Amino acid sequence: MRVLISPSYGSAETRRHWADTVDRQVDFTASRYEGLLASAQRAQLQALHPEGHARFWGATPAHDGKFADVGTGDVVLFTGRNRVRAIGEVGALFRNREFADVLWPPKAGGQSWHTVYSLLDLVSADIPYADLNAAIGYKAAHNFPGQMVLRGDKALAVLEDFMITPGTEAPPQPPTVPQRQSDDQDVVRIAAMEELRTHRTGYRRTRRLIVVDRREAELVREYRRYLGDRGQTAKRYYCASGISDMYVENDDGGEVIEAKSAPDHLHVRQALAQLLDYAPHSPLPAQHLTALFPEAPERADIELLHRYGVDCVHRESPNGFIRLPASDERRAIMRAVWSDSRPALPVQ
Repeated sequence: MRVLISPSYGSAETRRHWADTVDRQVDFTASRYEGLLASAQRAQLQALHPEGHARFWGATPAHDGKFADVGTGDVVLFTGRNRVRAIGEVGALFRNREFADVLWPPKAGGQSWHTVYSLLDLVSADIPYADLNAAIGYKAAHNFPGQMVLRGDKALAVLEDFMITPGTEAPPQPPTVPQRQSDDQDVVRIAAMEELRTHRTGYRRTRRLIVVDRREAELVREYRRYLGDRGQTAKRYYCASGISDMYVENDDGGEVIEAKSAPDHLHVRQALAQLLDYAPHSPLPAQHLTALFPEAPERADIELLHRYGVDCVHRESPNGFIRLPASDERRAIMRAVWSDSRPALPVQ
C-alpha cells in the first residue's frame, strides 16, 4: 500500500486543473478523449468506471520514478493551504501524453502531466500539515512542496493515524490468526495492524473510500496507547458488518470497543447500534461491549448504554480514561443478545 501526497492548490494552473477534472467528472467515452486512449487504457477505465466518467489527476515526467509502483487502490492526499483538503483512491493509472494534454493543456514551454490516474473515490478532508507531519515523522514546519509517494511504515502510519480505508480488497495472504466461521458463513478475521485497512463510524463515505472523522481517529489512537501502557493490545477484526474500531482479548473473552467523536445522544445511539451489530462476530465470545467518548455523556445516555449491558469509557485527562461499567447482572442478561445465540462452527 502506498500513499501519494499531491499538491493541488498552490498555483493558478493547479487550481484550474482541479476545477476541470476533479471538481467535475470527465466523460472519457467522448470522441475528443476516446480516440487518444490505448485499448488497454480504455479497458481499464471502463472496468473501474463502467458509468463512463471519472475524476482525473496526474503528474509530470519529473515524478516518473516515484510512480513506478503506484497502482489501483493506493491512497492520495491532496494538499493545499497548509492542509490535506481531500483524500482519494487511485483507480486506473497509465502514461499517455496526448490524453493528458487534452485534459490539462500545458503552458507554453511547460511539461505535460503525462502520468494520468483516475480516482475511484474522493472525500473532503481537513487535516493540518502539523498532524500529517507528526504521523510520518517530519518536522512540523514541512509544507509538502511537491509530489511524494510514501511507502512502508510511513504510508501505514498515515492510514492508521487518520483511519483511512480504501475500497479495494487487500491482496490475498495467509491469515495471521485462525478464522472463525459461523453457521451463516460469516468469516471473521483479526486485522493485522500492518494492514490498516480499517473503517469506523463518524466517517464521511462515498461508494468505496472511508475516512474517519479526525477527532474520532485521535481518540482511538489515544485510547490504544492507554491500553498498551496497561499491557493490553488493541486489535481490529473484519466481519460481515464491517471492521471494528478496537478489539481486546482478555482472560474471560473479547471486548469490542466503539469510539465516537462526541458524547451527544445521537453518537451514543450510534455507538450502541454498532456495538450490537459487531458483537455477534467477536472472534472470542464478547464478554464486554464498550462505548468510548472524548467526554462523559449525559446521565440518561449512560443509562441507555447500561440498559444493554454496555460499558461507557470517557477521557478524563489527556492520558487518562474513566470506565463507567454496566452492572454485572445486566451484562449477563445481555450476553445472549450480543452473541445472537448462534453456535459457532469450529475454527478453520
